[in-house]
Amino acid sequence: MIKTICGIDIGGTTIKIGFFNLEGRLLKKWEIETNKADKGRYILDDIYESILNQCDDMSMIVGYGFGVPGPVIDGKVFHAVNLGWVDFDLKSEFSSLVLNKKIHVDNDANVAALGEALMGAAEKYSSSVMLTLGTGIGGGVIINNRIIDGAHGSAGEIGHMLVVHENGIPCNCGKSGCLETVASATGIKNLYEKYHQETHQKTMLEDFTYPSAKMIFDAAKKGDQLSIKVVDEVTYYLGYACHILSLVTNPEIIVIGGGVSKAGEYLTDKIKEQFLKFKYSPVRNTMIEPAELGNDAGIYGAMGMVKNRD
Repeated sequence: MIKTICGIDIGGTTIKIGFFNLEGRLLKKWEIETNKADKGRYILDDIYESILNQCDDMSMIVGYGFGVPGPVIDGKVFHAVNLGWVDFDLKSEFSSLVLNKKIHVDNDANVAALGEALMGAAEKYSSSVMLTLGTGIGGGVIINNRIIDGAHGSAGEIGHMLVVHENGIPCNCGKSGCLETVASATGIKNLYEKYHQETHQKTMLEDFTYPSAKMIFDAAKKGDQLSIKVVDEVTYYLGYACHILSLVTNPEIIVIGGGVSKAGEYLTDKIKEQFLKFKYSPVRNTMIEPAELGNDAGIYGAMGMVKNRD
């Protein structure tokens, strides 16, 4: 077995694991189920056993990178709600299993952003921001192929940017009106239900009790007026968020990823249109493009943390 870097992306449902060579080329990837029993106490053991089953010689793994759904400071997971981890020292716990101190841990959205910066849509740029639009909204800021974590591990928590200042929908963070409440897959469905109930407007989705974000985008593409209204509002908020990000971090490119981004250029073109309405000339040339790595962005970014630092 050649020298290998192991990239690990821990999600609430599955854990993605990849082996890479030292140049960053993917050699092998697979998934295991995330066992959240007893507040996630078996997760690291499961990962270790899975790697052991796929690896001929553990001594040839030069380092491990982890993406985790929650704020991370110095290898310690502050709070991963989906996993049951609170103040969990992942780096220390995993190093006791593998006897390898080259272990890097960061928030999963940050890690996905790094993956896109290294091997995806932002590969040609030295500064980038990624918005991950899924069930919630995550994000990451990358400068010179390094993740910007911030003082408290919360840089890039774009989903909790306040965008609705009155009568906002409550967010899981305890506030109301966060970007996540109106532009995530869940937020898109929330807006659709809100306008459908308020207006009783006819829609081609009439037969569906709770249509998905994908269905709403597909209906908008076909001219459904209620769905267009929802998409226009969603992309307004995303355009506004990109405007703020362009002023604060001034990236060369903003990458749009996550499940919602599968709406493709229809989504990114509308975000660009809204972004340009905010008219601050020095940032008007900021690129806004869809992600390229899909579900593999996390393992690529996890690999990149090891490759860049060791």
